[in-house]
Amino acid sequence: MAMPTFHLAPDLPPVSRLCFGTMTMGEQSGPPESLRLLDAAFDAGVNFFDSAEMYPVPQRRETHGRSEELLGRWMRARKVPRDGVVLATKVAGPSAEMTWIRGGPEAIDSRNITEAIDSSLRRLGVDYIDLYQIHWPDRYVPMFGETEYDPSCQYASVPMEEQLEALRKGIDAGKIRYIGLSNETPYGVMKFLELSRNFELRPKILTVQNSYNLLCRNFDAGLAECCHHERISLLAYSPMAMGILSGKYHSSDDSGLPDARMNLFKGRYSEGESRYNLQNPKLESAMKEYRRISIKYGVCPAILAIAFVLRHPLVGSAVFGATKLRQLQEVLEATKIHLCEEIVAEINDVHARYPNPCP
Repeated sequence: MAMPTFHLAPDLPPVSRLCFGTMTMGEQSGPPESLRLLDAAFDAGVNFFDSAEMYPVPQRRETHGRSEELLGRWMRARKVPRDGVVLATKVAGPSAEMTWIRGGPEAIDSRNITEAIDSSLRRLGVDYIDLYQIHWPDRYVPMFGETEYDPSCQYASVPMEEQLEALRKGIDAGKIRYIGLSNETPYGVMKFLELSRNFELRPKILTVQNSYNLLCRNFDAGLAECCHHERISLLAYSPMAMGILSGKYHSSDDSGLPDARMNLFKGRYSEGESRYNLQNPKLESAMKEYRRISIKYGVCPAILAIAFVLRHPLVGSAVFGATKLRQLQEVLEATKIHLCEEIVAEINDVHARYPNPCP
């Protein structure tokens, strides 16, 4: 069975509905493992690869940019035609911690965007990036586990007009082809769309990369309507909720568990630990129910999780990660699965009882 695809843009090749996220490459996965995984995914029909200038995670000075470098190294070693893959990467948002990235970065202003684009091109070893994304908003928004908007937290931020102008210059220079957003809100998406009309960007905003999985369906509460009417594809990241939906963190069989990300980097990955709190009783209850469904219908928990994301009509691609070939194989198998209405009804019942324990 061929890898299912979707049309992201008229002048791009058909894009695989699985997007290989390289977030762990260069930290949890070394170069040999990373290159083998990229080979296996490409051989299976995956032609969409996502990275970011701050990767891998947990982020640190010594490994900064290694994920992009490994992706570029693989393309050269494999002699992959540039038009045979769709490359996506991101500019980091404001961060006082990552001082090795342009001193902070303090803001996503014109200088930071321009420097980030050039640095990513150099690390990837390519002439252009297909999809360039703002990793998280410059302005204050609740994210990475936060759900309540607090107006008092707002701070001075870079005007979206300045960001769009810098991105337009990147497009005009042939360095990037399309732009996308990530970790955005309905307000942010619509404001960017409104302002982008002044910059003659066609299409204006192509994608939004936000979290979407069985444990986090916030996308459906408002952003889905924006994406539907504005023809924006959701790139659903963390479709397995950082591996939680594989069942490995709530299983009596703890084989291999010490090298699972949430244990391997315990105390070093604040964004992940705040959102995916394994001590949350609602999370544990929801996982018990999803595990019951997978057993009842004879579907591996990981396959159930990915198949659920891929059935969403607004999801263009599920951005997955893998550190082992067996994990990759499970993700690939999910593209062959059709979830019947009975399974979906049971999933929705669990969601109604334990909504979004990992926002």
